[in-house]
Amino acid sequence: MGLKKINKRVKSSELELKDRLVSIQRVAKVTKGGRTFSFSAIVVVGDGNGIVGYGLGKAKEVAEAIAKGVEDAKKNLVRIPLINNTVPHEQYGKASGARVLVKPAVNGTGVLAGGPMRAVLESAGV
Repeated sequence: MGLKKINKRVKSSELELKDRLVSIQRVAKVTKGGRTFSFSAIVVVGDGNGIVGYGLGKAKEVAEAIAKGVEDAKKNLVRIPLINNTVPHEQYGKASGARVLVKPAVNGTGVLAGGPMRAVLESAGV
């Protein structure tokens, strides 16, 4: 019938965001003259109150790649619904070989995840 499309995008200008580095990789472009190295950084930003975003930055230096990742993450902010610092219901998602199951839990349980998923959930405030 008349389902409304909910706009979950958030503007980063009025938020206090904390950033977390998820991964940094040195990548090489092989040319005739040898290898050219650069860096790729994945960064997650969030306010700890249900707003989170991720970004990818690439540059010749590590600090520049991280800064570009933070700027990209601020452009990709979404709101995650939270009730009592947990998600309201189960969510299951998969992309390629990765599978993620997010379940609601009582207060004090903590995040039972590792690596990138822990960074995303803690930045969101779960």
